[in-house]
Amino acid sequence: MVNSPQSLRQQLDLTSFSSANGEPVEWRISDSPVPYPEAVAAMEARVAAIAAGEAPELVWLLEHPPLYTSGTSGKAADLLDPRFPTFATGRGGQLTYHGPGQRVAYIMIDLKRRRPDVRAYVASLEELILHTLAAFNVRGERREDRVGVWVKRPDKGPGHEDKIAAIGVRLKRWVSFHGIAINVEPDLSHFAGIVPCGVADPRYGVTSLVDLGQLVTMADVDIALRQAFEELFGPTRALLPEAV
Repeated sequence: MVNSPQSLRQQLDLTSFSSANGEPVEWRISDSPVPYPEAVAAMEARVAAIAAGEAPELVWLLEHPPLYTSGTSGKAADLLDPRFPTFATGRGGQLTYHGPGQRVAYIMIDLKRRRPDVRAYVASLEELILHTLAAFNVRGERREDRVGVWVKRPDKGPGHEDKIAAIGVRLKRWVSFHGIAINVEPDLSHFAGIVPCGVADPRYGVTSLVDLGQLVTMADVDIALRQAFEELFGPTRALLPEAV
């Protein structure tokens, strides 16, 4: 029997991404929405500093004002209604939405020092999301033919599934940036302006934790996300909210 790529991802050893020196990753939360160009500029600067050994690794949790981003595989035809600003970005993937109520985690870690394996790193980000969702009794699942993390929706019909989290990664000198986005309580109607990640099949939609009936706050998700991150990547050190 030949294993599918999906099952191979599930079998990857994801425990080896802990830092060899045990130094904690800085953990920062921005309280106010961060404009996308400012976030990208801050990530670029931080990634360069990490690669040069001049700054510690960082996980930056934030929300964006409503906007669309188009990754390296983005198609113009997937922008159905440009109701919000659209930004081309160097991360992998296609079109996605960011906005209030969605927890974005920009993860800037040095894979060269930890484990220079892009496939295993992406699988570890999937696992990070799965662990976070499990804290709220939500079963997220990987799909070989669709990016991101999905939940089954039998209440909508046979074979229906909704995407609850997205992944987009970029590396510079083996330092990762961009990261993941988990839908906590965004306005789901905003996703209608695009074909999210190029998935047009009507059986596949978008959902959030609150849409699934989980009465959770962003702070609840942040706690679960940090715990899951430490299980996979090692210790963190919280910083006061401030600009990166």
